[in-house]
Amino acid sequence: MMIAVGYFTQGLNWFDDNFSGSISKLIMKVALPASIFMAMMKFFKPDQLAKLSTGLIYTIISILVGYLVSWLEIKAFKVPRGRRGLMMTAINGANTVFIGMPLNVALFGEISVPYLLVYYIVNTVIIWTLGVWIIAADDPTTNQKDGKKVKFDLNHLIPAPLWGFIVALPFVYIPWLKTHLLVNFVSMTLTDVGGLVTPLSLIYIGIMLKKFGISSIKFDFHLILTLIGRFIISPIIMAVIIFAGLKFGVQMNGMFQKTLIIQAATPSLAVLPILASNYHGDVKFATNVVVATSVLFIVVVPVIMVLQSI
Repeated sequence: MMIAVGYFTQGLNWFDDNFSGSISKLIMKVALPASIFMAMMKFFKPDQLAKLSTGLIYTIISILVGYLVSWLEIKAFKVPRGRRGLMMTAINGANTVFIGMPLNVALFGEISVPYLLVYYIVNTVIIWTLGVWIIAADDPTTNQKDGKKVKFDLNHLIPAPLWGFIVALPFVYIPWLKTHLLVNFVSMTLTDVGGLVTPLSLIYIGIMLKKFGISSIKFDFHLILTLIGRFIISPIIMAVIIFAGLKFGVQMNGMFQKTLIIQAATPSLAVLPILASNYHGDVKFATNVVVATSVLFIVVVPVIMVLQSI
């Protein structure tokens, strides 16, 4: 319903061209860091760090296995250059900010945020290292042997939301800071600002869906392969890894398990069309992927939740 608010108000031309970009900056640089910081204050305890490391390893293995499977997929179906890197990154790169975060809070509450951060950190680092390198190497305007050298940007590896986590760590491990610096009006302000994340993110999604135009989605063979990879293969890989860990006696919180599986099936990263444009890939295909996954996740997530409860 919140997505519908953004979709229909955009259709009424309530917003100018700069509005969605302004909301995006407000969420990314202000609301989300505040939300993550306060969630860490409420729910993160120092003894949790060892438990979170298990999920960190699972997430790394899951995404890397996903890249291997998607590489075999593009080889088997002879996907052309300009789409290969985009397809691989779309299958394994999640939109953890605008969809993953509000979705997780809506499903499991703020108590799940530390678990979400595990997936978010790994996902972010892999997208801006391996993911970008794969897209750049698939640039159809360069010789395959040459490839473009990718310049890594620290702002991408450590985006603003991640600073909410980094700044929170001293407050978690040094109680004096929490007692003397996080006074009542500060914590109330940060809580209220952080509370903007879910409604603004969902309204933003609605605005972008209206701008993209849902009717413009073209379900060609490569898009269908990408959807299968993102919504079926990716969460199955994560579920199999978690199940294997349990068989070997590695225990994990039930909410942690569900969070990782849900995040493995969230829509593809929203910046995919921008990366496609930067490296001369198929921008229209990248846009189709983002729009299609952003629409279909509304159907996919309830199905996964039902399967997890069986």
